[in-house]
Amino acid sequence: MFPEAARCVRSAGFGWSKAGLLAEVRPLTAHGSSSSSSSRRHFSLHRRLGGRVTLPKPRREKVHIPGLERVTYADRMHYVPGLAKPEKQLWKRDHSDPYRYSSPPLSEMPLLKEQPCYLFHQRSNALEGIKQALWLTKTKLIEGLPPQLLSLAQDPAHQIPDQDELVQNAIKHARFWDTTEPRPSQERYSKILLQNLLHLCASLQPSHPALGRRLLSEKYSLAATWNRGEDLFQIRGRNGLLCTSMDPLPVLSEAQQVEDTTEHTLETFYPVSPTIDLQQVNVYHQQKNSTGFREGYPYPHAHTLYFDDPNGPRCRLRPEQFLAKMVMFAFGNALARAYLQYGTEPLAQLERPVVVQVVGTNGRIFNFLAFQLNTTDLSEDSGVKNMVWLDEGSELYEYAKVRPLIKKKQVVVPPGLAGYNPETFRKFLSLYLHGAV
Repeated sequence: MFPEAARCVRSAGFGWSKAGLLAEVRPLTAHGSSSSSSSRRHFSLHRRLGGRVTLPKPRREKVHIPGLERVTYADRMHYVPGLAKPEKQLWKRDHSDPYRYSSPPLSEMPLLKEQPCYLFHQRSNALEGIKQALWLTKTKLIEGLPPQLLSLAQDPAHQIPDQDELVQNAIKHARFWDTTEPRPSQERYSKILLQNLLHLCASLQPSHPALGRRLLSEKYSLAATWNRGEDLFQIRGRNGLLCTSMDPLPVLSEAQQVEDTTEHTLETFYPVSPTIDLQQVNVYHQQKNSTGFREGYPYPHAHTLYFDDPNGPRCRLRPEQFLAKMVMFAFGNALARAYLQYGTEPLAQLERPVVVQVVGTNGRIFNFLAFQLNTTDLSEDSGVKNMVWLDEGSELYEYAKVRPLIKKKQVVVPPGLAGYNPETFRKFLSLYLHGAV
């Protein structure tokens, strides 16, 4: 509204309506204002814009009366005034199109069951972290990796020539040389660094022929089902990059150490439920167990599972939740393999335990894990427990800056790679060489 026009209207003695239009002429008082209460209205915009929110009207329910159908213009195939609009009929295809699939109602699904099933998948956020994963998998936690596993990469005969220099070049390639961006995304450089390190480890194949009996697999679907107490659990979906082998991994603990796990007491987190944050479904296969590969696959044994921490907007996990994810998927791969070898009947103790390794990284910090499945009888807390060795928070390097970090005109962090830790890559190489030395 223009202020000059408003003053002209006020001086002429006109009143202003609520809609902002000129209204009838009212006599002015001795002070030059109208005696009506409308003269106290302010010429502001907030009164006009601050209206009530109009809610959409609820749809009227259509009532169908038998023998009294509405006359529509469906037969004429064009609009006719006075005739009702025909109802839209659902068109069904003669063929099955996977991109146009519509699921039937829940009550008509053949896999509907009364007992719920709790799912763990890639985006599951375990509230209690690794404690919850240990309880769900009936596992005993051991800090640090086994000594016989760490000693594999200490021998110079099992190391790469110019190892430290090549690893630092792999880090620089992932952080500096792969892109022209001043700061590459974490999702990008973590995957590239993991591929570079695996490529370096594979260069030992001429001196270690057993490394040629392995293959990297990606985007395979895992499924494993087990009972824990009165609840039913499943691990389903795709997980990280998997290194499969023709030969199973050697057992990490002796039979006596496995027997000693019967005295271990699982840590509880009462009053939090173990099924918290797990997806609850009622449509599922009762016995869904699959390693993700067909029968006769030449590399059937899971060797090492590689995870890159997806620190993105779609799936953001805290460090404790990321460790729980590593434990759960290592357990799922081992359980699916044990079911294939020994059957789905619960066994108090396996004749030969199944071992699966996991490496998780965010591009700078590495977590190493070795899981040994000793039993498939997971319903009760008593008896033999599974075992997991965990080494978390190992930094491969401290800083990797394209530009220096300057605070108060002083260089706090210089550009380039700083704080390289060779011991972290030795652990990475030890897990890679396990079973080939």
